[in-house]
Amino acid sequence: MSIPVPDHDALAAIAGQYGLAHSSSDIEAYAPIVELLLGSWDVIEELYEAERPTAPERAWTRPDAAENPYNAWYVTTSITESATGPLAGRTVAIKDNTAVAGVPMTNGSATIEGYIPSEDATVVRRLLDAGATIAGKAVCEDLCYSGASITASTGDVENPWAPERSAGGSSSGSAALVAGGVVDLAVGGDQGGSVRIPASNCGLVGHKPTWGLVPYTGAFPIETTIDHLGPITRTVSDAALMLSVLAGTDGKDPRQPSSIETVDYLAALDQGGKGLRVGVVAEGFGHPESEPETDETVRSAIAALSDAGMVVSEVSIPWHRHGAALWNVASTEGAASQMIDLSGYGLNWKGRYDPDLMAHYGQRWRDDGSRMGFTLGLLILAGRYGLDVGHGKYYAMTQNLLPTLTAAYDAALQEVDVLVMPTLPFRAGVRPDRSADLSTRLGSALGMLANTSPFNSTGHPACSVPAGLSGGLPVGMMLVGRRFDDATVLRAAHAYEETFGGFPVPGPVAAPA
Repeated sequence: MSIPVPDHDALAAIAGQYGLAHSSSDIEAYAPIVELLLGSWDVIEELYEAERPTAPERAWTRPDAAENPYNAWYVTTSITESATGPLAGRTVAIKDNTAVAGVPMTNGSATIEGYIPSEDATVVRRLLDAGATIAGKAVCEDLCYSGASITASTGDVENPWAPERSAGGSSSGSAALVAGGVVDLAVGGDQGGSVRIPASNCGLVGHKPTWGLVPYTGAFPIETTIDHLGPITRTVSDAALMLSVLAGTDGKDPRQPSSIETVDYLAALDQGGKGLRVGVVAEGFGHPESEPETDETVRSAIAALSDAGMVVSEVSIPWHRHGAALWNVASTEGAASQMIDLSGYGLNWKGRYDPDLMAHYGQRWRDDGSRMGFTLGLLILAGRYGLDVGHGKYYAMTQNLLPTLTAAYDAALQEVDVLVMPTLPFRAGVRPDRSADLSTRLGSALGMLANTSPFNSTGHPACSVPAGLSGGLPVGMMLVGRRFDDATVLRAAHAYEETFGGFPVPGPVAAPA
């Protein structure tokens, strides 16, 4: 399909958009040269057709309500390609922002409905090669821009601990399915806390790896500098096992360094936690929105770190309180440009794009902007305004300030091995009705990011583990470590888990798929 040749009016409209003082005769002079240049677009399309991937035939089902616990499945499948490997016999839910070839993908949004990827995401390919069974695509929040399970185009996801409460987001379905015992493991995505938030709300282990450790290839981006994929599991050992499978370069993702040391994260757990130095971050407690019960539950859990032989001390990192502001700018201006205007993937990087997804999504939201959810409205209004007023200077200042924030954490991590704080300032909230006022819904969706989001910006590994229950609801404790030292974070988390005696589960637990 050739690119359409622009007529005089189309070129004049573009000139007007940029304020170019071109006369009608100027446009006429440009027109044949533009047409000649656009011939290269046709050549590229013809060449790409010869290499275009073809989606495999894979069976899938859109489950009805009776077959969809917690409203957490978008589609179900049963894809196994190896009978051997470290994950043989284990069922995995894939967050629906991550491509499974031949299986529909929506990224929780009406703007992507109808799209079927042609290639597996790198993490999906690695899971299949390791013997896992892909059990389906788990519901996620609308374009992954919500920390509460209230924005997906397929409806709210319920929390297995309390159905009226948020499962957390944006990896809402992934967490609900693991917590409810429907699958063994899940892949989540994390741009502001979206692995750790639902893990905290659902009483699970959620590990956001070091930025670049796990390839993001084949997952729908929000903003390249904050995109992460990671495991959501019941136990730390399962998270370590999954990370051993998922980690490593694929040569297609610009987020990754050229080489990454291979680490057996599961074997590293055997080193135990004795002697590890733990810094309790003072600024991670007592946020204006913090519940005292949450802070108290985490403080009590920290005692178990001492019981596991770790050396616990208080540390102060004043810049932690600025972290959310830096993330706010990156996740609004950056995402307004990359995820909205430039169809998710953006431009100006070398790696593996999904041109079919870019075209599908870009056209659908432009055909009907009302397909965008309410959290995306906030992103677009704030992000586009910031870009229009500052012409990118605020985003640039944010990126220039990030080394200061990163250095503040790194300085603390020279004195201790891991940092600890509450994952979230409060427990899972009651999901507001979809007819509730906009301010209530926005507060529910985005009001919990103070501790999680800074580490998306700096890239430090961060793992949420259950700190206990308060009022019958799970509370998460977050452990943070040095970049590319995920093993130490998981060691500390595992030692804590063993001292804790294992993590509680909601009941009754659904039968495994």
